[in-house]
Amino acid sequence: MNTAWIGARSSATPSQLEALARAIRNTPIIDNHAHPLLKLEALRKHPLLSITSEAHNGDAIHSAIHSLPHLRAVRQLSELLKCNNTWEAVVAAIEQKRIDFPLEWTAQCLQGIETLLLDDGLDNEDDAQDMVWHNDYTRTECKRIVRIEKVAADIIKKIGKTYDASPKTGNDVLNDAYDDWIVAFDTIINEAIDDPDVVAFKSVICYRTGLDVNSTVDEVEARAAFADIISNFALLDFTKLHEDNLNDLVVHRTAMLIRDSPSKLKKPIQFHTGLGDSDITLAKSSPAHLQDFIRAYPTVPMVLLHAGYPFMREVGYLASVYEHVYADIGEVFPCISEDGQEQVLRQILELCPWSKILWSTDGHWFPETYLLAVTQMREVFTNVLSSYVRKGHIGYKAAIELVRDMLFRNSNKLYHLEIDFVELDEEPGAEVGPYASDFELFQLFLKDQPPPDFVRICWNDYTATPRMRMVPFRKFMSLFEQGKSTDISIPTAVFGLIQNDRLVPTLAPTGEYRLHPDFSSLRPGPTEGHVSMYGEFREKSGAPVALCPRSLLQKAVDLGAENGLSFLLGFEIEFLLLERVEGADTSATLSLSSLNPFKHRPSEASASGRFSTLTTDGHAWSVSRYFADPKVSKLLRDMVHALDSMGIYVEQLHAESATGQFELILPPYPPIQAVDTLLHTRDVMFALATAAGYKITLHPKPFPTACGTASHTHMSISSPGGDKPEVYEPFYAGVLKHLRAITAFTYSNPASFERLKDGAWAGGRWVTWGTLNREAPLRKIEGSHWELKAMDGLANPYFAMAAVLLSGIHGYMDGEKLTWGDCEIDPAKLTPNDRAELGVKDMLPASVEGALMALRGDEEFVEFLGQEVVERYCDVKEFEMEFLAEMGEEERRNWIMERY
Repeated sequence: MNTAWIGARSSATPSQLEALARAIRNTPIIDNHAHPLLKLEALRKHPLLSITSEAHNGDAIHSAIHSLPHLRAVRQLSELLKCNNTWEAVVAAIEQKRIDFPLEWTAQCLQGIETLLLDDGLDNEDDAQDMVWHNDYTRTECKRIVRIEKVAADIIKKIGKTYDASPKTGNDVLNDAYDDWIVAFDTIINEAIDDPDVVAFKSVICYRTGLDVNSTVDEVEARAAFADIISNFALLDFTKLHEDNLNDLVVHRTAMLIRDSPSKLKKPIQFHTGLGDSDITLAKSSPAHLQDFIRAYPTVPMVLLHAGYPFMREVGYLASVYEHVYADIGEVFPCISEDGQEQVLRQILELCPWSKILWSTDGHWFPETYLLAVTQMREVFTNVLSSYVRKGHIGYKAAIELVRDMLFRNSNKLYHLEIDFVELDEEPGAEVGPYASDFELFQLFLKDQPPPDFVRICWNDYTATPRMRMVPFRKFMSLFEQGKSTDISIPTAVFGLIQNDRLVPTLAPTGEYRLHPDFSSLRPGPTEGHVSMYGEFREKSGAPVALCPRSLLQKAVDLGAENGLSFLLGFEIEFLLLERVEGADTSATLSLSSLNPFKHRPSEASASGRFSTLTTDGHAWSVSRYFADPKVSKLLRDMVHALDSMGIYVEQLHAESATGQFELILPPYPPIQAVDTLLHTRDVMFALATAAGYKITLHPKPFPTACGTASHTHMSISSPGGDKPEVYEPFYAGVLKHLRAITAFTYSNPASFERLKDGAWAGGRWVTWGTLNREAPLRKIEGSHWELKAMDGLANPYFAMAAVLLSGIHGYMDGEKLTWGDCEIDPAKLTPNDRAELGVKDMLPASVEGALMALRGDEEFVEFLGQEVVERYCDVKEFEMEFLAEMGEEERRNWIMERY
C-alpha cells in the first residue's frame, strides 16, 4: 500500500493539544498596557474604523477597509454579532448594541481580562471614562500607568499661563520657572512611586523626538528650550513637548527618581516602540536606539511596548540580554494581519525567554478593540504554540506554563500586583477560543498538511452502521467563503433505517434534520485525500435532536459535569482478519464452523468475492509466531503508523485466541472523543485491510467453538476524588442496577448472544462484578478504573456509553449501595448460597428480544435515557430482528460479516 500520505509523526496527542488550547482560552489576562474607554455619548465623535488601523483621519483611515486586519475584524465581529459579513452591517449591529445593551456589550468585549493597567494620558481625556469605572468589567481592580510627557506638559501649561499673567520678566524669572517645573515634576513622579494605584510609568518620547535618547542632558540647552516655550507661550498654543533636550530630561529624570526611590520593588517605565500613528518618526522608533539608556539604569525595569513592530527581533534581543528589560507584544492584535501576528510571536520567541514576555491589548476608546485583541491573540497563540508542540520544539506542559506566564504571571510579578491565579470559568464544550469559528478550527487543522480532496461528515445509526456524507474540498471551502453554514440536510428517516436501508414501517420519509459537523473531531483519513469529522443532528431551529446518539452521549457528559464528575474511556478493538481469495469459485457457501474458506455471499448491494481464514501455525492468544507472516505483519504495522500520523497512538497490539483474531488497544480519552476515535480507527483499519487484500470483521462469534470478538471498554472517573470508593462505588452500583437494560445497547444483535457464554472470558451471563475477574461483565482493575466486558463491535458506542454513564451518574446522584459483593471466581460456578451471599441474583438477557423487554421494563432507566429514544430504538431493533429471522444461520452470519 502507498502510505506516503501518512505524513510526519506528531509529538503530541490530541488530548495534549486540547489541554494547551484549553489553557490558552482559560488563562485570565493581565492587560499590562491599555487605555480608557470612551463615555457612551462620546463614542460617535470618533471613527469606529480606527479599531484596526493606526491611521486616525483623512483618506488613510478610509483606506483601511481594503486591509487584511479590517477584513478579519469584519468577519469575526459579524460572526459574534450574527449579522451580515459587511462593515456596514457590523457598524449597524454595534450601534444597536450601544442602544439596547451598552453595559452587557462592554462586559462581553472585556471578557477574560483579569485587570487593566490603564495609561490615561491619551488625548480627549474629557471624553474618557475614569479608571474606577472600568472595575465593573474586570475581576480585579484596575491600576494606573502615569504618562510622564503629559505630566511634564501639564505643568508647563500651568507655568506658562502664570508667566503670561505676571508682570515680572527676565532670565531669573525663567530660571525660577524652570526650577519650579523640575520640582513639580519630581513631586508628582515621587507621589506616583508611592501611590499603590499606580503600577508603572509610560513614555511616548518615541512620538515626540524619537528613541535616540542622549546619554546626558545639557542643562544650559534644556533651560534655554524651556525659556523659549514659556516666553512665547501665548503664541505657541502649547500642547506637547517637542524639544529634544526637554524630552530627554523627562525620561532621565523619571528613571533616576525610580532608581533612587527607597523601595526595593521598582516600578517599570514602559516605552512606546515601533507601530504608531503618523506623528511617529519611524526611523527613530526602533528600540535599538534605547540601548545606551537601558545600560544607564540597570535597576529600573523597562518594558518595550507593541513588540516594536516592525522591529520585533530588536525587542526580543534587548529583553534577552538585559535582566531589567521586558518585551510586550500588544497592539499588533488586531492592527496587523494574522500571518503578521504569528510572525511577531515566532520572532519574539526565537531568542527571548518567555519569562520576559508580556501581553497587552492596547485597547482604547472602543470596547471592540479589546474583544478583537483577545480573540485574535488566543487564535494566534493556539496556532503557533500547537505547531511548536506538534513538532516537538516544546512539551505541551511547558507550553501551558508559557501561556500562563505571558498572559498573567509575568505581569503579576513585574507590576507587584499580587493577584491569585484563578482560571476563567469555561462553558462545557467550549471551542479553541471564546469566539473561535468552525473556519478557524478548520484552518488550524489544515495548517501542517496538504488540502484534502474530500471532507467526510460521519454518524453512526441505530444499527451501528457507519454512515457519512462526503463533500469535495473546494465546495466545502466555498461555503466558508460565502459565509454559509456547513451543516447538511439529512432526512428524519435516518434514525429509522436498518442496514439495507429499509425503513421501519411506522415511519415516513418526510422531514429533515441538519447534520452539523463537529470540527473538534477532525482527523486525517481514513483514506488518502480524505479528512473526517463526526456530526450531531439538530432541528432546523438549531435545537438538539433527542434521537441523535452522539447528542445523547453529550447529555450524559453534561450531567456528569453538573455533578462534578468527568470520565475517561478506552476501547479495545478485537477483530478477525480474513484473506481475500481472488478468482475463487463462488457457487457454494462454505461454513466457518469448520474453519474452511467461506464465501462472501452475493446479496443486494454486495459484490461477490471469496475470503478465507488465515493459515494457522498454532495461532493462540499473544503468540509471537503469527507476526512472522510478512503480509500480516506489514498490514498491522501500517495500521499503527497510519493511526500514529493522525494523533491516535495505539497502546498495544497482539494476537487473540481465535485463528486470525487480533486486538488493538486505544488510549483513554474523554467520552465523546473516545467514541469518535474508536469509529475513526475502525474505518482506518478497514480501509487498510481492504487495500492489502484482506477483510476485517467485528462479528462477535465468527467461530462457534472459539473465543468471540468483543469491544471491551475501560472506564475511569477522572475528576478529583474519582478514585475514592464513596464516588466510584455508587457509580458502578448504578451501572449494575440497570445492566440488564443496558445490554439492549451493548449486545444489539442476535450474533451478540452467540458470544454470551459462561467460561469463555466473555464476561459471563450474570449481573455482578469482580476484581480482575474476566468472567464478570464488570471487571474492577484499580480504583475507579473498571472494564465493561459485556459489549461487542456491533453496538452503537454512543448509545452504549450514554447508557452506561447515565446509569452510573444517577447511581452516584442517588447514593446507590454496591450490594453486590466482589465475585472472585466464575459466577457460573457459584453455589446458590454463594450467589445469595454476594447478591448475585439476576442473569443478563439471553436474546435481543429479552434485552429489549428488560429495557422497556426499566422505567427509571427509560426516564433518564428518554422515552422517545427508547421507543425508536426498540422499533428499529424489532424491525431488524424480523428481517434477520428470514435468513438461515449461515446466511445471517455472512450477511453480518459483510457489514461489520
